[in-house]
Amino acid sequence: MKISTKVECGIIALIDIAIHSENGEAVAVSSISKRQNISVKYLEQILVALRQTHLIRGIKGFKGGYVVARPANQISFQEIIDALDITILGDVDAGGADDTSLLKATIQESLWDKMTAYLRQFCTGITLRDMMDRYRSAIPQDEAFMYYI
Repeated sequence: MKISTKVECGIIALIDIAIHSENGEAVAVSSISKRQNISVKYLEQILVALRQTHLIRGIKGFKGGYVVARPANQISFQEIIDALDITILGDVDAGGADDTSLLKATIQESLWDKMTAYLRQFCTGITLRDMMDRYRSAIPQDEAFMYYI
């Protein structure tokens, strides 16, 4: 499976926002850019998609930035991936509309449709909170302080 840079960076940015806005403070794009080494201009394009799908909210003003729009345990990775690229978990159509091959139809039903359903179910079962917790558990204890900076 190929995942675009946009999807990868979008997931990284959303996890970063979720972690750094837990205290209620908005997360500036420049802060995400520095921590994650993603250009500000590219991040801004990605954050538009996350904002339009109501996964994040923009906060205006001096201490403005972004916060997660809902509790992290209520945001599934299916929602996140769909917000960034609807085709990843979309239906696979291996044949053309006028293709009536029984073999292709069998492969479509037995393989591609089931694989897509599994990926959707898998991504629905993982929440933003799950990824935040996995990330935190992976941080070495001597670096945990720096993580909060």
